[in-house]
Amino acid sequence: MDKTLSVKLEQVKRAWHHIDVGGEVLGRQATTVASLLRGKGKPHYTPNIDCGDYVVVTNASQVQLTRGKETKKMYYRHSGYIGNLKQERFDKLQQRHPEEIIRLAVKGMLPKNKLADRQMTRLKIYRGEETPHKAQIGASERD
Repeated sequence: MDKTLSVKLEQVKRAWHHIDVGGEVLGRQATTVASLLRGKGKPHYTPNIDCGDYVVVTNASQVQLTRGKETKKMYYRHSGYIGNLKQERFDKLQQRHPEEIIRLAVKGMLPKNKLADRQMTRLKIYRGEETPHKAQIGASERD
């Protein structure tokens, strides 16, 4: 009979993944990123241990939505003061801060606990092609 293995934090090996979201649909790419951050593709996945990998997302300014939602999708934030609900359309937020769109989509797909906060620190999002993580990504692909 086989035993169920539970990975300890010291045994976790983290890899680096590069995802280019230029011209891709936001939701489909966000699910891929969330799965990599959680480590669900690993054979020794343990839900209560942070065993995910690092993910570098590039070309965030070129991500797309389906069926004309660019002008319909709204993002909301609230300062905590009465009457201070701010709303912004997708196309305006994409021009101003495209990294935030991907960060919010991925965050919504992670569990709502302390583990998700730690997993989000391993997500690196960049507006264009240039990234300071070329050495890590290249080393991960050679292994």
